[in-house]
Amino acid sequence: MKSGIHPEYAPVVFRDLASGASFLTRSTVGSDKTIEWEDGNTYPVIDVEISSESHPFYTGKQRIMDSAGRVEKFKNRYKGFGS
Repeated sequence: MKSGIHPEYAPVVFRDLASGASFLTRSTVGSDKTIEWEDGNTYPVIDVEISSESHPFYTGKQRIMDSAGRVEKFKNRYKGFGS
């Protein structure tokens, strides 16, 4: 790796604003805001609108669309088209 051309890869805390959950990971993104973590160290904090803690896909609270009804409606509407 060439020195001086890559961004700094450092520990950062990501805080989910929807659920209030926080997690510590490493990233190249930085922030002026800081937070004191459970280990007593201070890390930059990035506030995110949604994460795996609050996203419906990961929490299992997603809506399931009725695609079968839509397909049948489409077939009924266009069954004589092109014949």
